[in-house]
Amino acid sequence: MSRWQRWMVLGIVSSALLLIALDNTILYTALPILSNELGATNSQQLWIINGYPLTMAGLLLGSGALGDRFGHKRVFQIGLLIFGSASLAAAFSANPEALIIARLLKGVGAAAMMPATLALIRISFAAERERNVAIAIWAATATVGMAAGPVVSGALLEWFWWGSVFLINVPIVVAASILIIVIGPRNLTNPARRWDAVSSAQALVGMAATVLALKTWAEAPLNLPLAVISSVIGGIVLTLFVRRQLRLMRSPTEPLVDFTVFRNRGFSGGVVAAGASIFTIMGLQLVITQRYQLVEGFTPLEAGMLVTALAVASMPFAIFGGAVLHRVGLLVLIAGGIGTAAIGSGIVIAAALEDSVPMLIAGLVVSGIGLGASMSVASTAIMGNVPPRRAGMAASLEEVSYEFGGLVAVATMGSLLTLVYSRALTLPEGNPDMVGSAPAIALSSDDAAVVSAATAAFDSAYLAVLVATCVVVTLGAFGCAWLLRRYTPGTESQAYPDNH
Repeated sequence: MSRWQRWMVLGIVSSALLLIALDNTILYTALPILSNELGATNSQQLWIINGYPLTMAGLLLGSGALGDRFGHKRVFQIGLLIFGSASLAAAFSANPEALIIARLLKGVGAAAMMPATLALIRISFAAERERNVAIAIWAATATVGMAAGPVVSGALLEWFWWGSVFLINVPIVVAASILIIVIGPRNLTNPARRWDAVSSAQALVGMAATVLALKTWAEAPLNLPLAVISSVIGGIVLTLFVRRQLRLMRSPTEPLVDFTVFRNRGFSGGVVAAGASIFTIMGLQLVITQRYQLVEGFTPLEAGMLVTALAVASMPFAIFGGAVLHRVGLLVLIAGGIGTAAIGSGIVIAAALEDSVPMLIAGLVVSGIGLGASMSVASTAIMGNVPPRRAGMAASLEEVSYEFGGLVAVATMGSLLTLVYSRALTLPEGNPDMVGSAPAIALSSDDAAVVSAATAAFDSAYLAVLVATCVVVTLGAFGCAWLLRRYTPGTESQAYPDNH
């Protein structure tokens, strides 16, 4: 492929990735409005938010194998079609059930596209240094998309109805579908690669049950039967999944996951970095956008603009990380980047204690710098530390790391927020109707005493989530440093030294 074609392919797949990432967070500011319009219950709201990433995470492993078999270009095109059609259906949903189904279908389309975006970059860029920069831009696009979701949503809601947050996807999908046909690389197939439907189903059910278990255990009051049942189902199904993959590794049929790739510390370090990075982004965005809307009275657009500091800071450092990787090495950029994000999270905690917006923005900027550098290089570490024939599987595992990390962040941090708020809330006498109500209801009360109590409780919950996020990202930094301790600067390529 010519140089301009390679970079055009990067632009096409990055535009698709931007839409996928936007949809992970675009409902953070739109959910209150669309829930009111459609009359969604708390349970339906949970599925509106989580149905999309959950479906995507569960199907990612299988879609990577489909790309290896039928060609990543073709699977990418099919994913675009499903994603665009589902976006159109979501925009005009008449009830919560229709919106949930549309979101689930969007997850199917996104799952088909995501591994293909990374695999098409690997196919298009043969030179390692050029590919490092391309993957860095790809990763920066994902970071910007997730960070920009609340802003895009807030801006659209200022002028249009809630369905516009989904309708915006359609013209970009149409343009990308045409351009990938005209400019994209030749569709390379591998008929010998088979899609394992049983393994894909096990991954979907196992991850869904695990996320449900995490969320249920953290809820108050505890639904003990649901918590136990979901934990048992998740544990059994994921165990069956692992046993099936190990058995397939000893057979002529390739598994969805070849666990030998995790013996490579560069690959494992990239996976840990990806999960820790997305956990930090989702955890911070989820709680900050809610707190500044509910407590401080920010509009959805203002709350969204506040968290864009993450994206603004991450973009240049993501590209910079990819450009200097061959000189600096994985250890400094990944472990150092995650460590910098941990420092930024600490500044955000200090900002909460001081109730300082400028300090909050400073903390988000520092976190964005670290996350930008680490996320771009984490993707390179994952893709560069497996043999080319396993590109589809590596891309799937890379995406699962991000999506599952985000799911766990939303499930655990959202539940922690609710748990601490409900435990810390002490209402004045004579307000029995406020007990157990959502924070938004108590904070919008006409009774000043109720608002004061709800504000104090929500701020306690806000601080608890920030501390928990900081602990997770700090542990991630130490884990990456240990895994990558032998990856020294000055190494041109340390691709698959343990399992080539």
